[in-house]
Amino acid sequence: MNHTENLTRYTANFVDELAASDLTDVVISPGSRSTPLALTIAEHSDLYERIVIDERSAAFFALGMAKKQKKAVALVCSSGTAAANYFPAVIEAYYSRTPLIVLTADRPPELRDIGAPQAIDQIKLYGDYPKWFHEMALPEAGDDMLLYARAKASQAVNTANEGNSGAVHLNFPFREPLIPDFSLENLWGKRSNKPFYAKTEGKRRLDEDQLQRLHAELMSFRKGLIVCGPQTDPELAAAVTELAEMWQTPILADPLSQVRAGEHRKDLVIESYDAILRSENIRAQLKPDFIIRFGAMPVSKPYLFYVKENSDIAQFVVENIAGYREPAGNETEMIYADSAKLCNDLAHCEAPAAFDVEWLQTWQKMNQAAKNHLLESDSQNAITEGETVRCLTEAVPDKSSIYVGNSMSVRDLDTFFMTTPKSIDVLSNRGANGIDGMISSGLGAAATGEATTLLLGDLSFFHDMNGLLTAKHYTLNITIVVINNNGGGIFSFLPQVNHKAHFEALFGTPLDIDIEDAVKMYGGTYQQPGDETELKTALNESYQYKGLSVVEVKTDRSENLNWHHEKWRQIETSLLTHLS
Repeated sequence: MNHTENLTRYTANFVDELAASDLTDVVISPGSRSTPLALTIAEHSDLYERIVIDERSAAFFALGMAKKQKKAVALVCSSGTAAANYFPAVIEAYYSRTPLIVLTADRPPELRDIGAPQAIDQIKLYGDYPKWFHEMALPEAGDDMLLYARAKASQAVNTANEGNSGAVHLNFPFREPLIPDFSLENLWGKRSNKPFYAKTEGKRRLDEDQLQRLHAELMSFRKGLIVCGPQTDPELAAAVTELAEMWQTPILADPLSQVRAGEHRKDLVIESYDAILRSENIRAQLKPDFIIRFGAMPVSKPYLFYVKENSDIAQFVVENIAGYREPAGNETEMIYADSAKLCNDLAHCEAPAAFDVEWLQTWQKMNQAAKNHLLESDSQNAITEGETVRCLTEAVPDKSSIYVGNSMSVRDLDTFFMTTPKSIDVLSNRGANGIDGMISSGLGAAATGEATTLLLGDLSFFHDMNGLLTAKHYTLNITIVVINNNGGGIFSFLPQVNHKAHFEALFGTPLDIDIEDAVKMYGGTYQQPGDETELKTALNESYQYKGLSVVEVKTDRSENLNWHHEKWRQIETSLLTHLS
């Protein structure tokens, strides 16, 4: 059997097993050494490939798609620094538990460490960030090697998706010539009627003794808080709100918790807790007896202060599989059980709850008072950043997604995204909290076909303008709302702002670029509203357009800082009256 047949059959069996293992989407970054994988994937009728030229953009595009679909997406690139450009997205996948399958082509062993072009050390290139790394064998087409290729493909999909999802990395050494022969008979080999490694995976659940012990401990308290941090389980919202209703206990719900939006009851959801907890005085008067948290640590920094200040109380963190996401450093009981099932099990325990109703009522009154201030439109002409987010969350269509950037964008979403009966999936790259790759991530989510709104700042937009090419190439429908305060607005809220001599150069970093020109270069529509009425119109119109639509809202960093501080001052004054 000659080299070309070995290459073709080996690669075809691997690719076919990816499809057999329920992989459907592959993002390819063009290159020469990856030709066997790229051509074979393009040839396979059950795989949908998308071509994204910039590797960093490609990786974040795959990441956004995987987050939205909640299943693995594969990446393919050539050898050398092409693979290195995937690294930021691999890191994000690790921390945000997002399944990716990274397939990097490589020079064969005889071309390594001798100065051959595009030959770098790709063995464990991403360190410990992947869940699994494997250096694939050189292509051969014997029966045992075709089974090996299928086994590794199936293992890659299973490993990426199972448990706490994450990235896997398979490195393929290919010798030239690199062109497969698709005229071979029985090209795709022998596929079983189920994946090579068929999987049956159950969910973790407390046994009866564990459940009763936990329930008895919780029932010994009077003032509790249920906290829902960033998470993506669609079943949690209904289960946790049912539990809260039974316990009559407030739920502090992060905007990425999937609890603020949907048809479930939200009477006990406290969405303004970030504004409430900004006052140290108020935090001191809201001491709970216990906190039980589902999902990751919330975005809110005031909540982090609150948790640290109450390190002496009973604290529980529920993880569906495993992990230690407790950055406050407090003594905490980790509960490893499926979150939704745990809520259902606790709700059906026989012993009645005896929690303090006045505690709940205090939180509800404060939440309403804070919302009254946050929903009040008090700007005359210019649109503030908070008002922009409020208008967006009101205008966003039902059954759609919001993908939000980091820094100020996610914090303003936390403050101004109120509960809604709309079905809105809220996504973000809160694993590593970086601002890179945001446009590509949003486009990846949009590629699934659901209406998608990306909210980000001008620095995040600048970091990933290359990503706009994918929107143009595939006519992806997305509305991008860019809050342009000409630099890093979040630094105005940090102590660095007091170092005036170097603040603008080191932290403010004004860009002074014309975003409209960039949008036009990629064939998108552009609007720059001047007030709230124009913003609402622009948003509503953007959802009717096909393809890329960008709405730019220009703000002033100093004015934004003062506006936020005034809001918080008003809220603190109002809330203290409820506690006096």
